[in-house]
Amino acid sequence: MRTVDIIHKKRDGGQLSPEEIAFLVNGYTNGSIPDYQMSAWAMAVYFNGMTARETADLTLAMARSGDQADLSSIPGVKVDKHSTGGVGDTTTLILAPLVAAAGIPVAKMSGRGLGHTGGTIDKLEAIPGFRTERTKEQFLEQVRAIGLAVVGQSGNMTPADKKLYGLRDVTATVESVPLIASSIMSKKIASGADAIVLDVKTGRGAFMKSLEAAVELAEAMVAIGSEVGRETIAVITNMDEPLGPSIGNALEVLEAIETLRGSGPAELTELCLELAAHMVVLGGKAADVAEGKRQVKALLASGAALEKLRQMIAAQGGDAGVVDDTQRLPQARCRFAVQATAGGCVAGIDAESLGLTAMLLGAGRATKDDRIDLAVGLKLTKRVGDEVREGETIAELYMSGDDPDTVRHMTERAASAFTIRPEPVEKPKLVYAVVTRAGVQYYN
Repeated sequence: MRTVDIIHKKRDGGQLSPEEIAFLVNGYTNGSIPDYQMSAWAMAVYFNGMTARETADLTLAMARSGDQADLSSIPGVKVDKHSTGGVGDTTTLILAPLVAAAGIPVAKMSGRGLGHTGGTIDKLEAIPGFRTERTKEQFLEQVRAIGLAVVGQSGNMTPADKKLYGLRDVTATVESVPLIASSIMSKKIASGADAIVLDVKTGRGAFMKSLEAAVELAEAMVAIGSEVGRETIAVITNMDEPLGPSIGNALEVLEAIETLRGSGPAELTELCLELAAHMVVLGGKAADVAEGKRQVKALLASGAALEKLRQMIAAQGGDAGVVDDTQRLPQARCRFAVQATAGGCVAGIDAESLGLTAMLLGAGRATKDDRIDLAVGLKLTKRVGDEVREGETIAELYMSGDDPDTVRHMTERAASAFTIRPEPVEKPKLVYAVVTRAGVQYYN
């Protein structure tokens, strides 16, 4: 088998066999296939696409290129959740304990943030003492004991995907649906889940800017799940504005605790209940989404989900007292108001711009080696559709210092992310559609 023949075949629109795809992935991972040949293949895929079967074969080959979690010793259906990335997206910190409280084991491996999107592992490390690195035995035993663990991804999980993603990033082949879908799903399959719920973001703060592109990606990932025997559904959600008002690691942990107390932001709570209901159905604890939603609402109201978070923090060495006293979380030294430059109604909030502002404050990373400040970030006090007066506070910056030039630049940058118009604006839709192997169901 020759790499050049495989490139030629895909360049001309042919379908690759499982053996040809495995040859490519294994050869690129072990270094026998050079970057320039893999780049040519990726560009051929970019232009000619891949079938559902090819994409599934690529996904499995990448999943098998490194470590794979074996969750078979954990009783029950293991359901995982993945978000395609967004701003103010604190759902994992709420969903994991909520779903575990419903009796579904949650054995989750998460990543760190890069650029304008936050990472669950960074957020959890804002809890004093919380350990995100666990041995395989500790991870499995914790899930068996309390039904819940959230840890960092193994360093040798899907090495083929890591290498291919880095190549795509510098060869203008990132925006290929089969390559995006297989990248995401390879990590989920290597993580060992029996079923997967995907939160596919669309809008200005998301990678997929249009609803059509988000649905296309969701359909591709659901098809992969079906091909490899993992029940998969995708929920298409809005990221034209940050999901929750808080952007920053400790701030988002605080927001998650408030949500589990039943006093969280409406949009964040609504989406978590929607995603949790689907996870409960896939986990076999509810017959349909309506029943699943009734269950998780009751668990939220009873405090059972909050107690499950407390158990997870204690089990992973963290200070479980933060659940009752959030002042134990890292605190920013300075706070500054961002004021509206005009009166009217908030017509738009640029989520990506605010995510980048939080990164510049120190809450995120421009490169994977950057250190982050767990306390800093920003919090919105106005959302799309809210009325606002000129000079009224629309957000607050949480900063580590008070240098006047830096404060002025950051407050101006944050204010510029808000579009304010004289006429009233409707609140945006939160959930657009649900994609299953049966098709796309659009929400009214």
